[in-house]
Amino acid sequence: MNNICDRRQLGQTALEVSTLGFGAASMGNLYQAVSNTEAQATLDKAIDLGMTLFDTSPRYGAGLSERRIGDALRPLSKEQYVLSTKVGRLLKPDATADIKQLRHGFLSPMPFDAHYDYSYSGIMRSFEDSQQRLGLAEIDILLLHDLGAYTHGDNDKHYFKQFETSGYKALDELRKHGDIKAVGLGVNEVEICERAMNIGQFDCFLLAGRYSLLEQTPLQQFLPTCEAHGASIILGGPYNSGILATGVKGNNIPYYDYEPAPQHIIDKVAKIEAVCSQYKVTLAAAALQFPLGHSAVASVIPGLGSAKRVEQTIALFNEVIPAEFWQTLKDKNLLDKDAPLPCSAKSI
Repeated sequence: MNNICDRRQLGQTALEVSTLGFGAASMGNLYQAVSNTEAQATLDKAIDLGMTLFDTSPRYGAGLSERRIGDALRPLSKEQYVLSTKVGRLLKPDATADIKQLRHGFLSPMPFDAHYDYSYSGIMRSFEDSQQRLGLAEIDILLLHDLGAYTHGDNDKHYFKQFETSGYKALDELRKHGDIKAVGLGVNEVEICERAMNIGQFDCFLLAGRYSLLEQTPLQQFLPTCEAHGASIILGGPYNSGILATGVKGNNIPYYDYEPAPQHIIDKVAKIEAVCSQYKVTLAAAALQFPLGHSAVASVIPGLGSAKRVEQTIALFNEVIPAEFWQTLKDKNLLDKDAPLPCSAKSI
């Protein structure tokens, strides 16, 4: 059985992170408002139940998530948590911001707008700004946020060159001087991680949704490359934007990769759900536990927006899943035959 208190080493660093971590986009009011009281209760519950890895970003609510994370962690001793935030955008005041409307997916009262900057000076400024918003002197993991064609399209080469020729030096200096303990990328695509490894040494990659119960393509090349490089994976988006949490049986539109799911994905999830029913396994539990079967994955960090959701997620994380369930998925070609299985698998 998985245990919330289990720890895994992050890359080749001295950091150890909880195998279930806290994704803090919801603390920035992702899609809907979360009150300060509810945000504090959510984070308190996660801390009380043993989570130690907390991942935030200036992007999440134009600084709101960082403020809330800092307020929750500040009373703790440093040994009680590992903090991750991101660089690559600078927040600048925006007096015209309509704080009553969704902005970049967040309903935040913070009147700021983000501007991309992957340069040396931009990363240093972003790091210092995050310290101020967090109200914390120490940040453990600094991730370059949203580099790559997935986000930047035709501007991909421009921003990649900016990071390659200038920005990486900032991350490396901060790590060498002990200001941070690990550097990495926080992205939605494998390709940019592979390109970045040619620039320098990375300790981790926060990868959203690309190695999951639905997708195992990284098994053949990317995950072995990460291990050879000395980098761990922090796996965000284990539910592939929701479809592996909700399933496809209801009347709601299932989402995959931030959009309504295409039919071939719906069909595959329906087949996985049938196997779940056969073995009385919760689909979301299988999605949450599966990535940790691979030795490159150090932690899985679903987004958590309420104390109840924290409790439910920990229950899913600790649900006992029989080994026969995983084998049946492989036999039906619903899971890559080479996929390593979670250590929680039990024979029945």
